[in-house]
Amino acid sequence: MDKIVINWDTEGNTLNVWFDDPHKEHSCQETGDEIVLSKDIDGRVIGFEKLNFCVSQEQQTSRRLPVEVMVA
Repeated sequence: MDKIVINWDTEGNTLNVWFDDPHKEHSCQETGDEIVLSKDIDGRVIGFEKLNFCVSQEQQTSRRLPVEVMVA
């Protein structure tokens, strides 16, 4: 894995997180918790989409995500 890519669609209220190349997406699976898993041809999860992703009005205006990164 080179990097994690995060795409926040403010109009669609979705958050997409990719652990691999999005072009490798072969299938999707809904979890029932407003999460859609993106899988490659081998069935490995390469990303996910959070539906109805809501943030505060301040974050929406500033276009900043509440993200914390921890390295162990």
